[in-house]
Amino acid sequence: MDLDEAFRSVGEFGCCQRWLTGFLILLQVYIACQSMLIVLVGAVPAYHIDSEDVKIDKDDDFTKHVRFDANFTSIVSEWYLIKEEAYKVNLASSLYFGGLLIGNVVFGPLSDKLGRRPVYLTGLFLDIVFSYVTALAHNYEIFALSRLFVGMMNGGMALVSFVLTQEYVGKSYWALTGSLTNLMFAVGIAVYALLGYYIRNWRTLAIVVNSPGIVFFLLSFLLPESPRWLYSQGYTSKAEDVLQYMARGNGREGLPIKLKDCGVKQSNGDSKHSVFDLVKYKLLLWRTLVLMYIWYVCSLVYYGLTLNAGDLKGNLYLNVALSGLVELPAFPLCLFFIERKWCGRGRATAGFLTFAGLACLFTMFLTDNNRFIINQTGLALLGKLSVSAAFNVVYIYTSELYPTVVRNAGLGVCAMACRFGGILAPFVPSMKSLNPSMPFLAFGISGLSAGILSLILPETLNKPIAETIDDLQSPAYQQLKKAKQVEEES
Repeated sequence: MDLDEAFRSVGEFGCCQRWLTGFLILLQVYIACQSMLIVLVGAVPAYHIDSEDVKIDKDDDFTKHVRFDANFTSIVSEWYLIKEEAYKVNLASSLYFGGLLIGNVVFGPLSDKLGRRPVYLTGLFLDIVFSYVTALAHNYEIFALSRLFVGMMNGGMALVSFVLTQEYVGKSYWALTGSLTNLMFAVGIAVYALLGYYIRNWRTLAIVVNSPGIVFFLLSFLLPESPRWLYSQGYTSKAEDVLQYMARGNGREGLPIKLKDCGVKQSNGDSKHSVFDLVKYKLLLWRTLVLMYIWYVCSLVYYGLTLNAGDLKGNLYLNVALSGLVELPAFPLCLFFIERKWCGRGRATAGFLTFAGLACLFTMFLTDNNRFIINQTGLALLGKLSVSAAFNVVYIYTSELYPTVVRNAGLGVCAMACRFGGILAPFVPSMKSLNPSMPFLAFGISGLSAGILSLILPETLNKPIAETIDDLQSPAYQQLKKAKQVEEES
């Protein structure tokens, strides 16, 4: 039997898989807290300067003239990152996203070559270590550098954990697990806001949000390797062992599982596939270029609107919590549209990105004092909801567009482009100095262009998953794809 048939025999989303994927989905709360750390840790408390003529420098005289509100502490109040030094907060945020970029580039191909499990465990362990360095940093330079390394480990580990979440279950459940993963990330943002409300010291907050990582790390040793990765690398017997383990967990002990030979020799850690396959094969090249731009736009708009939550008027913690909770309706909407024959993954991606772009553009024609039912803040939240749905779909869509042997490499390259958007996102609001509407103009044009471009990608709804690159062009794969399409239409 092939791998998809084996999953159907074992149970595509049985009790065992629910425990495995549930654990990795819950991990998203930890990942979200690390990603959003700078929103509260880098927040600017209310302050006043005794003499406005005092210049910002590093001598001790300046600190005597600045009075910060004692409501909470942050790196701003500890290292006086105000006035000419204020750019350092955005710089630390951009360094984190730069680390995510590096982590995605490195961890993706590594997990395709060495396996999902060892690369995931290594990334999670180092993420915890560098996060404690962040909390204990005695100056800004160490803090900023540690954020770079946290980004590398957090981004790489999150990427591999997402792929594991998908590859533990049958293909028909990829949309569900992918949506729940992103849903839990949104919940994690709200959880972080709640913790920040009760823990007002930034160092204590950083330690508290990082400590659950130790529990996740220890429990992660119970996770098996991905059976899809094992099968794609020629480790057929090991893949059968993992499937038998899942069968026992699903109450189907003794189920005969015999996978057919996939035609790939055991690689012994030296896989013949690499990230360069994405350039070598024309079919993969154009898919990758389009997906890279879509991921870049999703990140630019998503993090641009999320990181801006700390600058909105009103309660800081409520704004951060709402920026996460507003995403929750996006996920049932996403699941509804991507499973419909008349919509699917491609049209859903295009629709959500286009709506997000239009919502951002329309904010330019509204003011906070207008008489309409909705104002700028409301449209910005609608844009956040829509781009969250698009981000959710594009994770699932990308996983299905790449064959197993280069899936993590493909996701890694796309996530690399995504991080460029994250690096730029903290600085987009500074375009307000040119025109108050400039940031939303940038978000709007980006969303519309990505939405239109996504329409050229092939649909993957109810289509078979390719295990190797040859599967994409093999007659047998194309015949199976057509059979699925006929079955879908009937």
